[in-house]
Amino acid sequence: MSRSIGKPTPAQMAPILDRIEQALEAASHAIAPLIRGAVANVDYKAGDNPVTAADHLANSVLREILPRGEEGWLSEESVDDLTRLARARVWVVDPVDGTREFVARVPEWCISVAFVEDGRSVAGGICNPCTNEVFLGAVGLGVSRNGQTVRANPRSTISGAVVLASRSEVNRGEWTALTAAPFCVRPMGSVAYKLALVAVGSADATWSHNPKNEWDVAAGVALVEAAGGYVRTTGGQPLTFNRRCTQLPGIVACGPGLSREFGKYVKRSEFGSGTRQRTG
Repeated sequence: MSRSIGKPTPAQMAPILDRIEQALEAASHAIAPLIRGAVANVDYKAGDNPVTAADHLANSVLREILPRGEEGWLSEESVDDLTRLARARVWVVDPVDGTREFVARVPEWCISVAFVEDGRSVAGGICNPCTNEVFLGAVGLGVSRNGQTVRANPRSTISGAVVLASRSEVNRGEWTALTAAPFCVRPMGSVAYKLALVAVGSADATWSHNPKNEWDVAAGVALVEAAGGYVRTTGGQPLTFNRRCTQLPGIVACGPGLSREFGKYVKRSEFGSGTRQRTG
């Protein structure tokens, strides 16, 4: 059981965000030659999930900069030795979220970093090197995109809203039940990047009934909450992190005025998906 240290203050979060920004910049710089060059030596992990030299290099850079003192570490590309469970503060990292997009040269992947305290993701940073976007946010400090303060979209009607959907889910036909919905469904890659775009108001919502790992969503959850948005499991529960089992149920995120409006569509898409076991 991790040791509780109390609710973080904005003064405590400011240096954490500085560290996140520094780490994202360093990781992005380190893998820049791999972004521009040909993708080689693509390996595959369990579930036919690709991993590249960029994943490993970014992971190494992030781990060198982020953890200090008694802070724990959880990353998709590091062996999880579970010592993090005794830590109140834990870094939850996906060095490249959207590796399939990275390999395919689709600019919808990102580097994702979250700072978790007592099970809650309280600060996050997401960098998309291809679009030159850096999203930073923390409890009490709000959210910025490339240094400009932003918030989740305050709209309260779904007519004409933009909903970001997993491209792989769309390709599998899991969104066909929403073909006639009164909003625009836009396929996209990385779930972390989708959450960041919801946080800054560039999209109105995103959801998936498929399980996600903590590193997939922790940073995006921090951004959406810091931006005043709504984010829960598809069952309506708050998301908690630094658990023994890193797999989380589906997730839904939207602007603060849309959670009820989207509720029936989230439920409808569950029954139209035909799957609850995938992690893509």
